[in-house]
Amino acid sequence: MPEIPDQNPEDEFRDLLRQFLSGGSEIDPRELARAAGLGDDPAVVQQLLSQFQSALDLSGDGINWSLSLEQGKAVAERGRQPSLPDERDRLLQAFHIAALWLDEATSISELSVTPKLLSRTEWVVATMPVWTQLAEPVANSIADALTEVLQEQAPEDMGEMIAGASKMFRSVGGTLFAMQLGQVVGQLSTEAVSGGDIGIPLLGGTDTSEQAAILPQNAKAFGEGLDVEPEEVSIYLAVRELAHARLFRHARWLRLQVLTSITEIVRGNRINQDMMERIAENFDPTSPEALQDAVRSGELLEPRSESQLAAAARLETTLALVEGWVDVVTATATSRLPKSGAIAEMVRRRRASGGPAESAFSTLIGLELRPRRLREAAAMWQQLTDAVGEEKRDELWSHPDLIPTAEDIDDPAALIARITGPAPEPDDVDQAIADLLGDDNPDRPKE
Repeated sequence: MPEIPDQNPEDEFRDLLRQFLSGGSEIDPRELARAAGLGDDPAVVQQLLSQFQSALDLSGDGINWSLSLEQGKAVAERGRQPSLPDERDRLLQAFHIAALWLDEATSISELSVTPKLLSRTEWVVATMPVWTQLAEPVANSIADALTEVLQEQAPEDMGEMIAGASKMFRSVGGTLFAMQLGQVVGQLSTEAVSGGDIGIPLLGGTDTSEQAAILPQNAKAFGEGLDVEPEEVSIYLAVRELAHARLFRHARWLRLQVLTSITEIVRGNRINQDMMERIAENFDPTSPEALQDAVRSGELLEPRSESQLAAAARLETTLALVEGWVDVVTATATSRLPKSGAIAEMVRRRRASGGPAESAFSTLIGLELRPRRLREAAAMWQQLTDAVGEEKRDELWSHPDLIPTAEDIDDPAALIARITGPAPEPDDVDQAIADLLGDDNPDRPKE
C-alpha cells in the first residue's frame, strides 16, 4: 500500500481516535465512562461518545465547559419529581415571613430582587459558572500533565505523531474532567437545599436576578428527616437562605474575597507526576480502577504548599465567620418557632459532614469547603451581639479590615473590648493629617 507522506500527525491521531469512537477498537467505551467516574449507564456512555466526538472537532486549546453543563443537567433531571405545588406555595409564603423576621434580627437590609424557587436543573444552570471557575485551574493542570506524560512515554517512532497531537490530548483530558465535574455538580443538585447551602456564594454574581433560592424538591426531602411541621422547616430554611444572601449583597467585597481565596488555593495545585507516570505505564483501558482510585482519593494532587495552606486557613476563617453570623441571625429570627433548635442542629450536622457529592468535589479539585470552626465562630458572634447589639455587630461587615480574625474567634472578649473601649490614640501619621487639615485649630469654622 503506498505511503501518504504529507499526512498531518494530528490528523493521523484524530483518525485513530475516530476509529475508536466508531467501534474499531477493542476498548469497551463503558470502561472509559467508568474511568471518568460516569458509571456504565448506556445513556451516559452514549453521551460520552457523542461529546468526545464534539471535542475532537474543536480546534481551540480551551476546555469546553458546556460539557459540564450538559452532564450536570442530565444528572439533575434523572431524579426529577412533579412540581410539588404545596411545597412551592409553602416556601413562597415562608420567604415573606422570613424577610419580616430578619428585619428584627439584623440591620442589614433586604434583597433587591425576589427570592426564587429553583428546580435541580435550574440550580445546575445558575451555579455552573462558579463551579467551572473554581475547577478550571485543576482541569488545565491535569490536561498538561496528561500531555506531558504521554509525550515522554511514547515510542520514538511515534514521537512526531504524539507531539503533533498535543492539542488533541488536552482536548480529550479536558473533556474527561469537564464531564466528571458535570457529574459532581449534577449530584450536588440532589443534595443542596438552597443557594447558600454549600457555604460559598454560588448566586448573586453578574446576574443580579438571582440572589437567593431554594430547591423545593430537596427542601421537602430535608424536612422528611425531621419530626417537625413542614411550615417550620420552610420558614427556617427561608430565613437562613435570606440571611446568607443579604450578607453577601451587603458586603459586596466578600464574594470576591471568598472566590479569590479559593482560586489562589486551587491554582497552586500541582499534579503528582510520579503517580501519573505509574498509572500511564501500567494503564489497562479495560481495567481503569487505578485511575479511578487516584482521582477519587485525590492522590493525583501534590500536597499543598505553604502559600496554599495559608490561603486555606484564611478561607476557612472567612467561611466560619460567614456561617457563624448566619447561624446567630437565623437563631434570633426563628426564635418564635417551637423546634428551631432541632432544625438548627440538623443543619449544623449536615453542614459539618457534607454529602457524597460535596466530598467528591472537594477531592476533585483539592479543596475543603467545610469550616471546622463554625460553632466557635457562632459563639463569638453571639457574645458580640449580647455585648454591643445587632447594629454594631453588623457594622463589622462594612469593610474587610473590620471583620474579626481567627484570633478574635479564639478570644471574643478581646474583640468586645476593642469595640467597646475608647478610641485609640492617633499615631504620628494621624496627627500630622489632623494638623494639616486644621482639626486642632480653634478658629476653624465649624460646619
